[in-house]
Amino acid sequence: MGVVNTTPDSFYDGGRYDPLAHGFQLIEEGADILDIGGQSTRPGAQPIGDEEELRRVLPVLRDIRKQSNVWISIDTFHAEVANQCLNEGADMINDVSSFREDFTLAQVVVKHDVPVVCMHFLKSIHPMPADPHYDNLFADIKTFFYETFLIAEKAGCSKEQIILDPGIGFGKKLEHNLKIIRELSFLQEFGCPILAGPSRKSFIGKIGGLPPEERLEGTAAAAGVCIAQGAHILRVHDVQFFRRYCDVLDAIFAI
Repeated sequence: MGVVNTTPDSFYDGGRYDPLAHGFQLIEEGADILDIGGQSTRPGAQPIGDEEELRRVLPVLRDIRKQSNVWISIDTFHAEVANQCLNEGADMINDVSSFREDFTLAQVVVKHDVPVVCMHFLKSIHPMPADPHYDNLFADIKTFFYETFLIAEKAGCSKEQIILDPGIGFGKKLEHNLKIIRELSFLQEFGCPILAGPSRKSFIGKIGGLPPEERLEGTAAAAGVCIAQGAHILRVHDVQFFRRYCDVLDAIFAI
């Protein structure tokens, strides 16, 4: 899953690329899915409204859909944004709030019968907690997802539509992120596909004292463990690198 940010303030690539050109570049580099987002979720980012989010996302979605059949995910927690984008040809939704920001988003997912990524977070996304605490990290995350399934069920959303994202970097300290990556297989009991998104995140920078531009090697280390622990989807900024990287890992694990 290649990241296509239409935001000016994302932590790594905000304003760095033309979103449309970048989307086509990621397709050429081997992306299976493009994840197009108009709302930054970096620490300190301010929420925007539906109208502004659609203004950013829809033109990119429309132009890519006209020229490519690549799977398109829309990174949003707003039901109206999701609905309009699915009407325009998007294939799935990536909801970092797991229906907590907008319950009607679950109903949109049901209406269009599409997959949805549900991500774990602690307490809030805007703002993220400054000093996150867990009584039991894995048990607390599992409880969150059990509650997510109940929310989805109330809307008529099938568990088979849900992809789980443990929310690396969202309301977690360094040790929390490392434990999740090392033992990501704890999510397998749910029987849902698992998405991992360690790409260039701050926990990697804390280990090496490196800015986002210098976190590729650290991302690769985290991604390799995630794959070995059962991740089905990697959400990354560097598609060509990880396309080649995953091809070799797939060949190794296939023997």
